Amino acid sequence: MIPALQGAAHPLPGHADVARADPYGEDLHLALYVLYEMHYRGFEGVDDHLEWNAGLLGMRGLLEDRFLTALRRDTPHGRGVDDALADLLVEPIGDDGTSVTHFLRNQGQLWHLREYAAVRSLYHLKEADPHAWVIPRLRGRAKAAMAAVEYDEFGAGHAEDIHARLFADLMADLGLDTTYGHYVDVAPAEALATVNLMSLFGLHRVLRGALVGHFAFVEVTSSPGSRRLAEAMRRTGAGPAAERFYAEHVEADAVHEQVVRHDVIGGLLDDEPTLAPDVAFGIDATGLLEDRLGHRLLESWHDNRTALRTPLPDGSSS
Repeated sequence: MIPALQGAAHPLPGHADVARADPYGEDLHLALYVLYEMHYRGFEGVDDHLEWNAGLLGMRGLLEDRFLTALRRDTPHGRGVDDALADLLVEPIGDDGTSVTHFLRNQGQLWHLREYAAVRSLYHLKEADPHAWVIPRLRGRAKAAMAAVEYDEFGAGHAEDIHARLFADLMADLGLDTTYGHYVDVAPAEALATVNLMSLFGLHRVLRGALVGHFAFVEVTSSPGSRRLAEAMRRTGAGPAAERFYAEHVEADAVHEQVVRHDVIGGLLDDEPTLAPDVAFGIDATGLLEDRLGHRLLESWHDNRTALRTPLPDGSSS
């Protein structure tokens, strides 16, 4: 992909090539991830002007259509926002065997936590950035509430408290490389897809409702999951920064959940009630991809093997 970005003589995939691609597969999602990254930090040695290269944007559109069509096919049709949110608000009484955070809290070892952090770093080291794209596309109550939550995500004016920085500190406690994007090469397609979903929704104004739905899923499910992960970090002796990241999210995201449900979603749908199906779709699409990633992780870990494309090096550096 990088040679193509540099303008080398490599033909770009066309309609027929993309039509044959697995919409959840590694080829499609690595290509999308690389193309989306041009809108974040880009790549060393790649001309920043290629962010808006017509050929690359055309290819990205084909990949997005393939991905989006599969998501719409594989998520419930005709579901309301209230029903989609209600499912998120039901906290499981026990571990049903499908929850990554339950597994990590109850039996996870340090190597499981390191793999989980490496995979999640693709999101957490750009945490809140894709969601910020929706702010200019909102009005009134929804805009004000979204900006308030994002302000917390960006450290409330303190660089050392930016959540991406806190996650980098967590990674350091676990002996992981904290370089932005370092683990792209080892991340499975299921992990890339969860990150690409945010960029897909964030970069398209027409999908602003879906991005709000995605944000709602993240905030509503974060607090209980973070509590379990903080307990996992404490039980395994992962380190104070590793524990702090999730402990901070237990309290903060419990508040954010209320703001997102009542003011971001409520304000958006007061202004644009026709976006309700898109909000529900954003919630359901996020859940679908999170379930796929969870299945990949747990299937591998239960077999006592790495969930990554290649295992992490042992020791204090990666």
